[in-house]
Amino acid sequence: MSGKVFLIGAGPGDPDLLTVKALKVLQTADVVVFDRLVSPEIMALIPAATRRVSVGKTSGFHSVPQDRINALLVDLAREGHTVARLKGGDPLIFGRGSEEAEELAVAGVPYVYVPGITAAQGAAGSTGVPLTHRGLATGVRYVTGHRARDAGLDLDWKSLADPDTTLVVYMGAANMAEIAAQLIAHGLAIDTPVLAVAHATTPREMRMLSTLAHVAADLAKGPMEAPVLFMIGRVVSLYSTAALPLPARAPTLRVVRNG
Repeated sequence: MSGKVFLIGAGPGDPDLLTVKALKVLQTADVVVFDRLVSPEIMALIPAATRRVSVGKTSGFHSVPQDRINALLVDLAREGHTVARLKGGDPLIFGRGSEEAEELAVAGVPYVYVPGITAAQGAAGSTGVPLTHRGLATGVRYVTGHRARDAGLDLDWKSLADPDTTLVVYMGAANMAEIAAQLIAHGLAIDTPVLAVAHATTPREMRMLSTLAHVAADLAKGPMEAPVLFMIGRVVSLYSTAALPLPARAPTLRVVRNG
């Protein structure tokens, strides 16, 4: 007997931003296989009797390798379980959801995508900084600032250094010095504003305002706990006037302004 796997986006962390469909699946699934970045507020919505399997990853350490996660999902479904595969943000934006779907398809296991609000959208809504804004940004790009097995970054820096585009960097804290240097070397102004947001939309949210020239040094002065998202571009200039208050019980806003 075969079960089914739901590849679910948990959103950026605020349980109120979880989709209705995702909540229904979490409350009826037999097993929840979850990542480290899923917030405790989201995990609290899962019934206490539901089996939970942690497959969390941190930079440089994978508690469960991806191939074993793939096999686990297949095995659980073949046992007849309804499986909720829970990922932070959206499963199709740096979430490796499509890799797991490929394995499920090969194994003949039915699966369903349940989209989630990605971290960039959550951070934009939480901070009040738009991803696009007339006269400031005509487009937005999402890139990852970290590669598997700590391989070097291989990005199209020339196209990313576009002053008319908002650049959002996921998982980039460890490589921000290189990212900033490459963007500057390929033409982006050194005073381009940068907003770093950690744990966006949750009570643990922290923000740091900087510039492309100083963001790496500012991070070194006050490291931010992962996950950290970087919003780079002219839209960040709206932060001082559009900033929304931090969520209740959040740490004090840490703002670094450099010339």
